[in-house]
Order: sequence, then structure tokens, then C-alpha cells
Amino acid sequence: MRLIADSGSTKTAWHIGDADFETHGINPFHQTDDEITGILQNGLRPQLPTDGDVTQVFFYGAGCTPRMVPRMKRLLTASVGEGVEVEIGSDMLGAARALCRKSEGIACILGTGANSCYYDGTDVADNVSPLGYILGDEGSAAYIGKRLVGDVLKRQMPHDICNLFFAETGADADLITDKVYREPMANRYLGLLSRFCQRHRDLEDIHTLLVDCFCQFFTRNVAAYKRHDLDVCFVGSVAHFYRSELSEAAAQCGFKLGTVMRTPMEGLIKYHDD
Repeated sequence: MRLIADSGSTKTAWHIGDADFETHGINPFHQTDDEITGILQNGLRPQLPTDGDVTQVFFYGAGCTPRMVPRMKRLLTASVGEGVEVEIGSDMLGAARALCRKSEGIACILGTGANSCYYDGTDVADNVSPLGYILGDEGSAAYIGKRLVGDVLKRQMPHDICNLFFAETGADADLITDKVYREPMANRYLGLLSRFCQRHRDLEDIHTLLVDCFCQFFTRNVAAYKRHDLDVCFVGSVAHFYRSELSEAAAQCGFKLGTVMRTPMEGLIKYHDD
């Protein structure tokens, strides 16, 4: 049987046979061997069929850089059994295979963070570094939240929107400064604040902000691949929830929006079934 995993720092989605389940997230960049082994032994192992039934494992995850691949392969093999074929890929490769399967295309991730690549039908052939939420991640939830906060605190938004933001979020300048500059996971906090935009996307100024954030993603990432002939496909919660604004931004920047998925698992199942 084939085991497929789509893993982030928060949770890992697994699929085997007709079963789907989740465990805690696995990110080898941030976790120790013992932490990862604990998740695999306590979360994964009890969900698997009897020994010998798993023949292949395809694990796509955040933090699975080339340097981390041998380590993740070793830890997974120890948990699922020797002799099992184990392939480790980045979350970007997982997204590309889910979206484009075995055809070339531009594949993108838009969630708390952002990423993109040119996919040649087999592997990630070109990748513009996303640079993270401080230097990049245009179009991500963290980036939208950062833009929103900046516009509110610098009085670039209309007065009524600023008041609505403060009333709904309970945030003020001091709290936001502490959360962003003095506490960990500032990107997640900014991503949470971006939900204000989802609730009020019908307001003209919020709509304009959203479309501009996505235009920044296209011009600073996708345009670098110089492949306007290819559809630009997306996976992730931000792409899913803001599909109309994303489509508008794509048209403004001269691109055609292709497949949009909230999660990559369904596409990965189809890819490995082909």
C-alpha cells in the first residue's frame, strides 16, 4: 500500500488506501530527531495496517530541503519498516505535483507564507526565493496582515475602517508592536490579523489592498519565470478564500489563473495513481 503525507509545521495530513488522518506537524528544520520520532511512533504507527502492507511512502513537507532529505528518510524508514520505498520532497514539489501532475506549469503556495516555482513536469526546475515574511512572502496571509497593519497605523486607511479594525481585533499600536517585534511567530500573528480583510473584502479599500498584495506576488515572483504562456496554479488557504481577487490580480499582471486547491492531498493522490 502507498502512504502519502503532506506536512507543515502545524499538522501533517496522511493518506493510505481509503483512509485519511492527521498527526502533529513535522518540520525537520525546526524539530529534533526525538520529536519527529515521537510523532511518527505515537501518531502515525497506530494508524497503519499490519507490518508489511506499506510498500511506498511519499512524504512532502515544509523544511524538507536537500540537506534534510537523508535525515527524514532515515526517520521514516525506522518507523514504517526497512525495505519500504521512501521518497522525500519539499512542500513546493508536493504542491507542483498536486497542481500540475505530469505537465509543466507554474505552481504556487499561498497560505501563511508564500512560494512559487516553475515545474517541468517532474521536478522543481526554477524557484524564486520567497525570502520569508520580512523580506518577501508577497500575497501570503502574513504579508496581507503586515500591509493592513501598516496602512491602519499610518492612517492610510479611511477612519471608519481603522476604527472597525481596532474594535474587532482588540489590537492597538503597542500590542501589535510587542507581538511583531518582541514575541515569536510574528508571521502567524500577522496572518491572523489578515482575516479582517476576509470579513470586509467587499469594502473598496480592502479590495484594493488585497488585489495589490496579489499583484506584488505576480510581479515579484511569477514574472521572473518569463512563462506567460503557462497557467499559474495555486494551493493554500489564502488562494482558496481569495480566488476572485487573485484572478483579478492575475489578469492585471498578464497571467491566466489555473487550478486552485485549498490543500494538495487530492492532487497528490491523482499524481501517484497516474
